[in-house]
Amino acid sequence: METNTIKTQLPTLKCLSRYKVVLGSNSPRRRELLSGLDIDFEVRTISGIDESYPETLEAKDIPVYLAQKKAEAYLATMPDDELLITADTIVWTFNEILGKPKDREEAIAMLQQLSAREHEVITGVCLTTKEKSVSFASVSSVRFAKLEEEDIIYYVDKYRPFDKAGSYGIQEWIGYIAVESINGSFYNVMGLPVRLLYQELKQF
Repeated sequence: METNTIKTQLPTLKCLSRYKVVLGSNSPRRRELLSGLDIDFEVRTISGIDESYPETLEAKDIPVYLAQKKAEAYLATMPDDELLITADTIVWTFNEILGKPKDREEAIAMLQQLSAREHEVITGVCLTTKEKSVSFASVSSVRFAKLEEEDIIYYVDKYRPFDKAGSYGIQEWIGYIAVESINGSFYNVMGLPVRLLYQELKQF
């Protein structure tokens, strides 16, 4: 369990006076982004959560469904004074999801597919307490420049992006050289739409 502390409480987030915030994610990027909101939170993870989803779902609904599914895994052991944040991010291109690559070859193939094209990064977020649940999604369109084969191989071998949807982290070297434009939230592409999350927490 990991705890981040702050010296002052945000006056606009009244829910923080009622709840202890828990981030249900192993992602170091989500931890970093939530910390950037100056929110006191704990990290708690549950392994083995089923991340399958109905094939009939629209792309924008898939990460929301998975974020809700993750939240359901925590409910049985959650006390009344906790507010859980769960999230899921997908890369969507050519009407299919690019998930986390299984190995080096698949990571290289994914980046080849993204080269010189535009794709969508969709993050679904679920805020959950014992009494209430709110879900939302954020969509960012990202356009990649044409990637040289040696650049792809260099990135995959040096940064080993096997824990990242679409085989890339926009905050890493590949983002510096590949991203031509973004329409939407940069932080959403990292894994957590923090501006939208802040607004939803204000209303929670």
